[in-house]
Amino acid sequence: MKAWRVHANGEPREVMRLEEVPPPQAGPGQLLLRVRAANINFPDALLCRGQYQVRPPLPFTPGVEICGEVLDVGEGAAGEVGARVLAQPPLPAGGFAEQVVVDAATVRPAPEALDDAEAAALHIGYQTGWFGLHRRARLQPGETLLVHAAAGGVGSAAVQLGKAAGACVIGVVGGEEKARAARALGCDLVIDRRSDDIVAAVKEATGGRGADVVYDPVGGDAYAKSVKCIAFEGRIVVVGFAGGAIPTPGLNHALVKNYAILGLHWGLYNTKDPDAVTACHEELTKLAARGVVKPLIGGRVPLQDAADAVQRVADGTTTGRLVVIPGAEQAR
Repeated sequence: MKAWRVHANGEPREVMRLEEVPPPQAGPGQLLLRVRAANINFPDALLCRGQYQVRPPLPFTPGVEICGEVLDVGEGAAGEVGARVLAQPPLPAGGFAEQVVVDAATVRPAPEALDDAEAAALHIGYQTGWFGLHRRARLQPGETLLVHAAAGGVGSAAVQLGKAAGACVIGVVGGEEKARAARALGCDLVIDRRSDDIVAAVKEATGGRGADVVYDPVGGDAYAKSVKCIAFEGRIVVVGFAGGAIPTPGLNHALVKNYAILGLHWGLYNTKDPDAVTACHEELTKLAARGVVKPLIGGRVPLQDAADAVQRVADGTTTGRLVVIPGAEQAR
């Protein structure tokens, strides 16, 4: 079968190679899946660069999130051939391949309301948004939520979940194309960081109060602007550092302004509180069925174009999610 593999760390476009490899076999407790769609996450780019907190042995196949179809059920595993499921293939054998093997206990049913690409983009981004907004920040109806990179894969999920929670959502984007996407997602106000003063716009929109919750997957300057427009008893959720710079918080500033800085590493919940992850998936499935959440798909690309697509995500030039569709003859 075909699979992308990384033999040395570097930029995705330079180090990812599409190769012929032996197809995997389902062992005890495992399922063999045909990859119907593999969502591209920013960590895939970090994995290629060797900059992610997990460093799989070389060579490895990136791709941490898929929608797949069960082809075979290993001994003692629970599963049904033909079922459409969501899975996180364990590295080093990730999802940018035609087939993967996963632990049967970790798969979840794919929501019927979503197509393959949308389903592949549901799990990590929306689980992260749900835990960040509800478990960590305790977002309340009527509060103001500020989302950085609101038209990106992670930010767009937070926008939809914020609206579903009854918040007033302010989205920060870079450029008019992304501004249009953020408005379509439901943002009550869209700020273009390239031309607008983020701090002044947030204060004006909130009558000087500031944002109650900030959802920040960017870091760097985005974080610096956030602390200047955070409300009394506001909460800043630190999700990632897609901007490349890891900020150094001024704790004296947090003390004086009385706000909280909350870290979110969603992956820990898989081991620390797996029941909460399951409950969240059930809630997200219900929201998808109601049409309240629907992943923003910026492009569907065939398997042979995956390296270029990962590079585009790494460069921050994409809107919504790029999803790899093995077997697709051309991008749609």
